[in-house]
Amino acid sequence: MTVDGTTSGTASAMTDATASTAAPPGGAGRGGNRRWWALAAICLSVLVLGFDGTILNVALPEMAVQLHASTGQLQWIADAYLVVFAAAMLPAGLLGDRFGRRRLLIGGLVLFGVASMVGTLADSSATLIAVRAVMGLGGSLIMPLGIAILPSLFSPAERPRAVAIMTAGMAIGMPLGPMLGGLLLNHFWWGSIFLINVPLIVIGIAACLWLVPESRDPSVPRVDPVSAVIGVLGLAALTFGIIQGPADGWGSAKVVAALVAAVLLLGGLVRRERTQPNPMVDFTLLADQAYRWSSVASVLVSFVLAGGLFVLPQYLQSALGYDALGTGIRLMPLMAGLLVAARAAERLVHRLSARWVIAAGLLVMAAAMLLGATTSGGDGYGRTAIWLSLLGLGTGFTMVPAMGAAMAALPEDRAGVGSGLLQTLRQSGSAIGVALLGSLLAGAYTARLTTGRLPAAAAHTARGSVSAAQAIARAANDPALALSARAAFVHGMDLVLLACGIGAVLSAALIAWRMPGRAGGEAESRA
Repeated sequence: MTVDGTTSGTASAMTDATASTAAPPGGAGRGGNRRWWALAAICLSVLVLGFDGTILNVALPEMAVQLHASTGQLQWIADAYLVVFAAAMLPAGLLGDRFGRRRLLIGGLVLFGVASMVGTLADSSATLIAVRAVMGLGGSLIMPLGIAILPSLFSPAERPRAVAIMTAGMAIGMPLGPMLGGLLLNHFWWGSIFLINVPLIVIGIAACLWLVPESRDPSVPRVDPVSAVIGVLGLAALTFGIIQGPADGWGSAKVVAALVAAVLLLGGLVRRERTQPNPMVDFTLLADQAYRWSSVASVLVSFVLAGGLFVLPQYLQSALGYDALGTGIRLMPLMAGLLVAARAAERLVHRLSARWVIAAGLLVMAAAMLLGATTSGGDGYGRTAIWLSLLGLGTGFTMVPAMGAAMAALPEDRAGVGSGLLQTLRQSGSAIGVALLGSLLAGAYTARLTTGRLPAAAAHTARGSVSAAQAIARAANDPALALSARAAFVHGMDLVLLACGIGAVLSAALIAWRMPGRAGGEAESRA
């Protein structure tokens, strides 16, 4: 799941001086109301990204059964999208500046739509992982170029409202995802969660062609393909090493090689970008304390939330026995808490400061996770609803002020590249959260599961995921296996939530100690 307070673009996308804009059909320039219809077209384009992450979560248990996917493969189905999305976002924004933002936005929609159609026909975990990677590439074009088009449509005074509307357009998709996914899965096969993207994308492409003007800035620096490739390979190697660790052993040659390669590649990327005259990833932005610690807060909350949302749908379906629609509905307390907190966060930041609101939000998240970590095998949904609501409140009070504080710390001419770096770091945090916490879950579940006298092949499948174990237990009429799988999964989930809770407490202390005080959205101190 992705919770965005702002989106990514490039530096030139946020300034009028560098953007050369063709008038849209029907005169949808700044002087006409049609620009708001153009904004609606852009919102429709990002809507699919809003519910794609949350709709996938409710489908993971069904995928585990139908595709015979292990927990590690489920992690890759989620992470293939996140890794490519994070690594490809910055070069995608630069390509749009150079060759046409609307053109590449539409290209991203086409890529996302084609991958979604292929995903409906996937018959193996490997195929679906590849599809998700292509969807991540399409998403990396849609997200930054959607916001990069806004300066060609709106004056500086109107731009904050336009960005807020676009962000809301994506946020609307998040609570719709679990419910829509559950509804589809109750009546159709799991591939329908990808098929639903197609009509929305077709409408979005038509609306962009008709309403959105083309704009570009040929003066931007060329995309550095070496840096782009290093970034993708480094994140992929890190994710692979973390996911394969529990299965192959942390000392295995494959895992050690992947982690060493990740360190060398990502370290090389940082060094290369720091020496480039026009870097694709401008790490000097992190010298500003307000930006740096707001970015750290965004990464930390993304890490914690990604791990929690990876285990929750599996718990609701495989441990508590709800169907996909029931699971989607029972995730709504999280979304409700998030929306309530997001509305109140801005007022609290003006009254107090971003630092204290973010730190308090992290503590609320910690309380939610620690309460969730006390779940036992006999507990029902009531306890889950309580800590889900708290988790939503904490997320809203953390993510929205953190994103806003990071962007407020940047000068206008660096807002685009700053938001791009922030989004790349945040998506990387989500990918690592799924990989690391999913691996903790897999290791704990496998260690606790008792397979009894199952044949070797069935026992191996049962150890792959709790959904597979429950399916085998039903087929073999083996209640002991079902009870063992539920207890083992709840144990693993508790460890994941405990790790998230401890991490959130430490994060709150770090933000309260290191982040500069901010009042009314203005930085009181800078590095």
